[in-house]
Amino acid sequence: MARIVVPFLVLVAVLGCDRSKINESKYKEAGAEAVLPFKKGLKGALVAGLEDGPVSAIAACRVEAPKLAANASSESVRVGRASGKLRNPANAPKPWMKPLLERYETDPEDREPAVVLIDEHTVGYVEPIFMQPLCVTCHGAELAPDLEAKLDELYPGDQARGYVAGDLRGVFWAELARD
Repeated sequence: MARIVVPFLVLVAVLGCDRSKINESKYKEAGAEAVLPFKKGLKGALVAGLEDGPVSAIAACRVEAPKLAANASSESVRVGRASGKLRNPANAPKPWMKPLLERYETDPEDREPAVVLIDEHTVGYVEPIFMQPLCVTCHGAELAPDLEAKLDELYPGDQARGYVAGDLRGVFWAELARD
């Protein structure tokens, strides 16, 4: 009888485990660590670009940001940025990010990074991006005419204008291999 009961109890215990739970603090820490080089590199590229004027800074987001995201990514971690109000369609949120973006948009006081189980092998991390005063140069309501013309040329469907400092701009994200 014990040979039947013990394997049955082990099976019940294994099936009863909730494999959808994740160690949130562990993945928040790992996600923050994963996006940090991307964030620092992007800020550096933007500051350097702005030294030559806002039109030059466009290259930081258009050309350098994808390279920085690729450099910060690895086989077990992918990083990037996304927004609900796109300038560059390549930064559209993935399906798993949309509920988190909506949560940040509907609750402006919610500024905490979040994690979500994407699938059995992957955990998603998002960290909100809030507009800083410097960001308004290219994303504000009033743009320099040459900057506005260049943005219209490069991004005809641009939705990333009209912001003020403190507004939610989007998220930095990471997809992390689950242990």
